[in-house]
Amino acid sequence: MKIGVFDSGLGGLVITRAFRETLPEYDYVYYGDTARLPYGEKTSGQILSYTIEAIKYLIEQNCGLIIIACNTATSITLRYLQQRFIPTFAPDIKVLGVVIPTVEEAAIGKTSRVGVLATNATVRSHIYQAELQKINPALEVFEVAAPELVPDIESDNFAAAEAAAGEYIHAFDNIDSLILGCTHYPLLKTTFRRLVSERVRVISQDELMGAKLHDYLRRHIEIDITLSRGGSLRVLVSRLNDRYRQVAGRLFPGIDIEEKP
Repeated sequence: MKIGVFDSGLGGLVITRAFRETLPEYDYVYYGDTARLPYGEKTSGQILSYTIEAIKYLIEQNCGLIIIACNTATSITLRYLQQRFIPTFAPDIKVLGVVIPTVEEAAIGKTSRVGVLATNATVRSHIYQAELQKINPALEVFEVAAPELVPDIESDNFAAAEAAAGEYIHAFDNIDSLILGCTHYPLLKTTFRRLVSERVRVISQDELMGAKLHDYLRRHIEIDITLSRGGSLRVLVSRLNDRYRQVAGRLFPGIDIEEKP
């Protein structure tokens, strides 16, 4: 069985690279639903429908462990998938998200005021506030939606994305940690670290998810022993365009990208 990774666009490729840097021996299948991005502007019903379709597709590709490398899809669908869909449809498959590992990282240390920058749908779900305050009810959490960033990143308009990032930072007051709550945002992490005070810890998911997956597999040997180790990567998308091919080529030189039939 392979490790499947799912996202709506480019962000999941960044997380997939982090997985492969930490755990290069495993076989991975990445699926990006590029035809429907951005998910952050969709309804909860649409996001659930699209994510279930993607999970089914990755199961067809022989994936036994699937990581939803999308904060929006994680926040809207993960609980339903884990509690209702997967136990009925494919009980031997495990589906994980990116929010809880990020929350665990953010709660480390003397954090008291946490900023969360995310898509409209993720902010609307308030998943980060809820999960952070489960760990520490005294935490103050400030959630800000940044709908422009994903389209700007996907269109390679980083000048506009950086300008928008500068405006969003002004919405946070005296925070000590900033969660980049979308897997596209690691492509702007240098910009955010330049914009905030040196005392603010910027939490970028590409820097933690590799270690989190390694720890998960170490603790779940029953899953680890089912996974194949050929060091391969297959990249599939629902719609292939030159921009996606260009970015994927920078992240994974020489990679072939397939369009889902």
